[in-house]
Amino acid sequence: MPHNHAIDLQNGSVAWSPCHIGKGLTVGSDCSIGALSHIGRNVTVGDACRIQGGAYIADGCVLASEVFIGPNATLLNDRYPPSKDSEKWAPVHVAAKAVIGGGATIIAGLKVGENAVLGAGSTLTKDLPANEVWVGNPAKRLMTRSEYEQKGGRSATDQRGI
Repeated sequence: MPHNHAIDLQNGSVAWSPCHIGKGLTVGSDCSIGALSHIGRNVTVGDACRIQGGAYIADGCVLASEVFIGPNATLLNDRYPPSKDSEKWAPVHVAAKAVIGGGATIIAGLKVGENAVLGAGSTLTKDLPANEVWVGNPAKRLMTRSEYEQKGGRSATDQRGI
């Protein structure tokens, strides 16, 4: 069984082997990409993002700063697979400080708002507004981010433990 080891990326960021890093990755500073993750081509990852192991980030997706992607989460880019035509692809955009729970799936072309949370195992089929927490399949609004923070005992600026 292969050992996990660090792959140094630019700006002090790291990926943990084995993983797939597609051509054209733009990565900010202080990011971590977990083992067994698949990061597609031409993906943008902002500063201080945490992508947990087994995550799938399709070609062209964009993560703003301080985004957390849970283990085995999936961000898609093709509404009618397999289109085989990248001109038809619609990558996911995730705004700053958003949290995507483990095993969640985001359908192609959707936007996750700033400071939003998508619960573990949820399937996002519509844009998720800023500062809201959505769960389920299809995901629906559960509460505000501030209510979520109160339940978890964390401030919105402390995402390292989420």
